[in-house]
Amino acid sequence: MSRRKHFADPPPEQAERFPPRQRLALGFPVLTAAAPPEPLPAAQDWTLRAFGLARERTLTWADLLALPQSTLTLDIHCVTHWTKLDTVWQGVRTRDLLDALEVSPQATHVMAHALGDYSAALPLEDWQRDDLLIAHSYAGEPLEQGRGGPLRLVAPHRYFWKSVKWLEGLEFMDRDRPGYWEARGYHWRGDPWQSERWESD
Repeated sequence: MSRRKHFADPPPEQAERFPPRQRLALGFPVLTAAAPPEPLPAAQDWTLRAFGLARERTLTWADLLALPQSTLTLDIHCVTHWTKLDTVWQGVRTRDLLDALEVSPQATHVMAHALGDYSAALPLEDWQRDDLLIAHSYAGEPLEQGRGGPLRLVAPHRYFWKSVKWLEGLEFMDRDRPGYWEARGYHWRGDPWQSERWESD
């Protein structure tokens, strides 16, 4: 199928929702780097470990579902130049997750670790935003493996490589550190509104 059938120019009436050089995704592309080992654990067996500059804790699936649950409608922006509008996710806001953890005052950044070799970091202050989510569902259905299920980070204010799939670990750190793509030359911040794709941008 032609690429032009998957993407379209931003609708003029919604142009302000598109960062520079982005096109409208008509579907939901699935892109993967550093795929996890197979088979993945079932959702009910999935855990999320907090460590580093925080009291170490492993949250079970039941623990995560017992936290306040939120539904967020978000625009997401991929570094490969597509934007998808009005995606609907369900899960735990990161700020609500932080309330369940004991984080050291020395912590300034959080490295999100996937099952496997993938990781990406964000400033700890970003985790207090209203629109960051630890998602277990998309559009009312359990998150498919290809989209990062059973658990992923959704960070819509940054390019989507920061939204780590197959999330299994949160490492609290006292400095920024490169994740998978940052170690390969991507911008450490990844702000789509500033076109921060490469570290040289």
